[in-house]
Amino acid sequence: MTDGTDLVPGPSESLVNTTHLIYALHAVSLIIGTFGAPTIIGQFLFAWPSLIAVIINYIKRDEVRNTWLESHFRWQIRTFWYALLWSIIIAIPSFILMLVLVGFALWYIGMLVLGIWAIYRIARGWLALNDRKALPI
Repeated sequence: MTDGTDLVPGPSESLVNTTHLIYALHAVSLIIGTFGAPTIIGQFLFAWPSLIAVIINYIKRDEVRNTWLESHFRWQIRTFWYALLWSIIIAIPSFILMLVLVGFALWYIGMLVLGIWAIYRIARGWLALNDRKALPI
């Protein structure tokens, strides 16, 4: 029988700060992509801030296991890998259809939507982190 005092302790403040740093690195890539790169999503996937963020995610993942921060790490990692997967899925038919010029519009619209999706995911995650809330699985 337990009295509720044997709950798993929360994450350390340094892990919370690390999670903020990861969101900030992703946000920097998205901001650079919005104002200076050919595509938002291209900058998100291939710029050094996002790549560093994903590496930190994998290095620190065991430290956040069984805490509410685990959902944030999963959210960040999935955002990166799903963005990469969907950019490939969009690019292949777009490049094939570029022979008939339709592919340019398909690629542009697809990458724009994917960029907006990435901005949404990073913003939603960071807002939940500020509120110290877990994200859905």
